[in-house]
Formats: sequence, structure tokens, C-alpha cells
Amino acid sequence: MKYSTVRLRRLSRELRTLRATTGLTTEAAAEQLGWSRSKLNRFETGKIAPAPGDVAAICHLYCVEAATTEAMVQLTREVARRGWWTAYSDVFTGSYVEFEAAARTICHWAPLVVPGLLQSENYAREIIRAGHPDRPGVELTRRVDARMQRKTTLLGAHAPTLHLLISEGVFRYPVGSADIMAHQLGDILDATDKPNITIQVLPLKVGVHCGTEGAFSVLSFDDDPDLGYAECPAGEVYVEDGEQVRRLMLTFKRLIDVCLSPKESAAFIAAARSDHDLP
Repeated sequence: MKYSTVRLRRLSRELRTLRATTGLTTEAAAEQLGWSRSKLNRFETGKIAPAPGDVAAICHLYCVEAATTEAMVQLTREVARRGWWTAYSDVFTGSYVEFEAAARTICHWAPLVVPGLLQSENYAREIIRAGHPDRPGVELTRRVDARMQRKTTLLGAHAPTLHLLISEGVFRYPVGSADIMAHQLGDILDATDKPNITIQVLPLKVGVHCGTEGAFSVLSFDDDPDLGYAECPAGEVYVEDGEQVRRLMLTFKRLIDVCLSPKESAAFIAAARSDHDLP
């Protein structure tokens, strides 16, 4: 079964916190529950999802209040709840899209291409085709559809605050036809007017800077610790260690210092769009 990574992460953290308040070690708690240490450890690290009865037994051992026990059991049931992204499990091999959908704030540094959440359909098709040149057309279309579905994250009452830093080269680098680029930059320009979206351009004249090692994101949530994320051809990297996430945010803030202001960035994007306009 495909579990909700976001809710499982929260549940495992709550289980660790509850045990810590009792002063019990993992070994001692597992022994009193009649379980192996590895079973409880897998619950507490989010390796596997416990059953509601398992969580109720844990709460009983820890003398947890009835209301908290009920909330924990309900959270356990919600771990199995499916999100829209599970329909694209053949496309989204990792858990990032689910984290993205649950985030309150997303900070993203984009040195090479337009961030996925702002990609137009035709731009996305060109990027995906370049990355998967041997895939059949039907799979290409499915991947494009999945990427377009991601954009629904930016709609509605629960849309996250999005802060994007984008290298000037992204706007200069031609992807597909001039018409595709003009429409893509027009979409980005429209996004700058949205109250929950901040876009800043990092000029090429800045030269060497602290973001040369590649794209990354830092996601913040209402009830969960911040999460860092980076993707490369070898796979996805999730950064959960608090100190490492702080370093990513420090890098992001240093990049902000050398970016154009949001107003200056909007003017730059408008000018870049006119460069791509067809005669």
C-alpha cells in the first residue's frame, strides 16, 4: 500500500516524542508492549506504518490522555489516505510532490530551468522530452499531465507561499521555439502579480556565487520540521537534519542578497519576454 509520507513522518515524530516524555528507552517500551525493538523502531522512524491498534497500545503504555490517543489513532488511519499524486505513481517515484502539496512555504533556487510549479505545458513538454528522449509519446504526455496537475498546489485557499530565485540564464536559454519561451515568460510575469508568489532574478553579472552547486528547495510546514530537497540524475535527496536545513536556508538568503528585487525582476522578465517574441 502507498502511504502518505507527510502523515507518516508526523506520526513517527509524535511516537518518539510520547516515548521520550515517559523516559522509557526503545528497548524497555518494546519489551512492555511484547514487541521486538526493531518493530517499535520502524514505527518511530517511519519505515513502516503501524496499525491503529498498535498506536492505541503505545498510547495506553505511555498513559496518554484519551483525547490525544484518539487524535493519534485518527492520524494513523489518515496515513493510508490517498492524494491525487498516487494516480501518477509511475511518474512520481519519490515523495516530493506530496511534501510540496502539504507545504506552507516553498523556497526554491532554480539555476537551469523554470521551476516545475511555473512551467507552461509546452515548456514542460520540451524539458521532459529532452530528459527522456527514448520514452514513447504516450508516456511523455502522461508526464506532462502530471506536471500540470502539480500546479494545482498554487490554487485555492491553502496555496503555499512560494519564493523563487531564478538565474538570468533560465530566461535567456531557448527551450523549444521562441513562441514557447514567450508564452512561458508571460506566465511567469503573470505569477509575479500573485500575492503568495515572490520571484527574483539572479543576474549573470554577479559571477560566481553560493548557488553554483545546483538547484534545491526548502519546504516549511504548519506542524512539521522544515525539509530540504535536491534532485539530480542519480535520484532525490531529502535533508531532514535541522543544521543541514539551516545551511540550505542560509545559502538561499545569501542568494537573495545578490538577486534583483521583485520589482526589478518583473521588469527584467518583461524585457526578456519581448526578446523571445516572434517578429
